Amino acid sequence: MPLAFSASQALQLSVKQHADQLPAYLDDEERLIGALLDPSQLEKLGEGRYRYTVTRLQVFQLQIQPVVELVSRRHANRIELEAVDCELEGLGIVDDFQLSLESWLEANDEGVHGEAALAVSVSQPSLLKLIPVKMLEATGCSLLAGILLGIKTRVQQQLLDDFEAWCVAPVGR
Repeated sequence: MPLAFSASQALQLSVKQHADQLPAYLDDEERLIGALLDPSQLEKLGEGRYRYTVTRLQVFQLQIQPVVELVSRRHANRIELEAVDCELEGLGIVDDFQLSLESWLEANDEGVHGEAALAVSVSQPSLLKLIPVKMLEATGCSLLAGILLGIKTRVQQQLLDDFEAWCVAPVGR
């Protein structure tokens, strides 16, 4: 029986200055994704495709490091990010690991709002067979919630700073 856990996080950022430029900023895909995620862990694979190496995580005695392939889609005033593939380093051979990530950001009159939903399904690693499934699932949900909260915190700090820098330095746009 596979373990399954999920988490979601909503975001609402008020923008007081230059709010009319938010749609153009969201359309600057490469810069925006670099502000959303740690650029040192991000690799551009092609138009609208990225590989993101998530910070190494410790779950009980296991250290894991997801490497996620992301696809971005742009719409008017909106950008969406979706995980289309994921490799899990650290658990050895796991045939049934699946990760789902769907997220979006959208410009509105008050600023930017968005949401991210993250879910994982994986077989119970043999090293953790003695730990009750409910405890593993609770830990997994907590871990995913922590990942999303970390991304939200980064977005709240970095995105607004980057947007302001983008507004005052229009060269190269």
